[in-house]
Amino acid sequence: MGEFREKYMSGFGNEHVSEDPRCPGALPEGQNNPQVCPYGLYAEQLSGSAFTCPRPTNKRSWLYRILPSVCHKPFEPLNEGHLTHNWDEVEPDPNQLRWKPFEIPKAPQNKVDFVSGLHTLCGAGEPRGRNGIAIHIFVCNTSMLNRCLYNSDGDFLIVPQQGKLLITTEFGKMLVEPNEICVIQQGMRFNVEVFGETRGYILEVYGAHFELPDLGPIGANGLANPRDFLVPVAWYEDCQVPGGYTVISKYQGKLFAAQQDFSPFNVVAWHGNYTPYKYHLEKFMVINSVAFDHADPSIFTVLTAKSTRLGVALADFVIFPPRWGVANNTFRPPYYHRNCMSEFMGLIKGHYEAKEEGFQPGGASLHSMMTPHGPDAECFEKASKAKLEPERVAEGTMAFMFESSLSLAITKWGLQTSKHLDKNYYKCWEPLKSHFNSKRK
Repeated sequence: MGEFREKYMSGFGNEHVSEDPRCPGALPEGQNNPQVCPYGLYAEQLSGSAFTCPRPTNKRSWLYRILPSVCHKPFEPLNEGHLTHNWDEVEPDPNQLRWKPFEIPKAPQNKVDFVSGLHTLCGAGEPRGRNGIAIHIFVCNTSMLNRCLYNSDGDFLIVPQQGKLLITTEFGKMLVEPNEICVIQQGMRFNVEVFGETRGYILEVYGAHFELPDLGPIGANGLANPRDFLVPVAWYEDCQVPGGYTVISKYQGKLFAAQQDFSPFNVVAWHGNYTPYKYHLEKFMVINSVAFDHADPSIFTVLTAKSTRLGVALADFVIFPPRWGVANNTFRPPYYHRNCMSEFMGLIKGHYEAKEEGFQPGGASLHSMMTPHGPDAECFEKASKAKLEPERVAEGTMAFMFESSLSLAITKWGLQTSKHLDKNYYKCWEPLKSHFNSKRK
């Protein structure tokens, strides 16, 4: 990691101001776009919303850089590998689906960086229409060398599961480890450095940005608190790259590459409210039932990307962190469920309470729209007979869910090519038996 020392500013969606201490006074005073910027820098605005959006949703930042980002050769198509937004590769599959942990390629025989290791598992919608989501798996073993990525289609919410990521952005650097997440918003250039075999999950949303969920009667405090979100501080490198630096754009679901002879991480100072950010999942303030029954899992929402329908999410990021279970006269594991939403789950570490066997860290499951799901037979029998005492739930575990109002299609890689689909998943419910007795209540 070289000389990187972690330093961040806190606050979700704040108006932040940052300049690299090597160039004090690099931010213009009193205006955004002076005739001549301090230190001979170029002023460049990055807009994350339409100019005319209401102030609460208006997103933009001003970057003061050594050379503007327009200085590059023309983009040319780049092989996108298993990255796709083609939702018609295979026939729809309404079954309960579960994947074993996705395999990480071995280096040095097969060096794979973050971009080359992107695999689309499922999704819906269309980036050109600015409405939809995609769920990707990333597996890599090598750092991105003299190349960066930016997403023209939407925002990436990145969930590392194995291995830490040192992410360099135009706004500065972030170290993101398992049990943390980060969001790289639309248009932001970034590079990923890894330190061995690395794996994780990505939720991509088209046409909306992630927000904190409304708290309603919970009040002013709780769930993910705004001050716990961290934003990088300005950092720049002024270097030429004689062999060429590759800028990769994800555009309309395809990858394109352009060459330039300098590092894109040449922003000396910036200000604004449109930034990358990270969050540690242990900071989440859990709310739970303290009397009987379950509160719905929406109480575990960390971030939401709203749809155009009131109260309906394009996508939610939900976690199931360690907590106390104290509900009386209650079946405490998750209930059996059929949902008008699609539920994709991943496991960062530990054992998920409803399925302690089979659902493993680095694997995943998808319960599609109106497909029934719930605890396996072993969990049901155990929880139905358990002595109800206050107990720690999910200790040492972190499971999460990407929930969407869209009906998700599985890619060919997800169903076939990956060869990690657990075809015996349905069998975990087969031992469930009837306990019905019409003569005994």
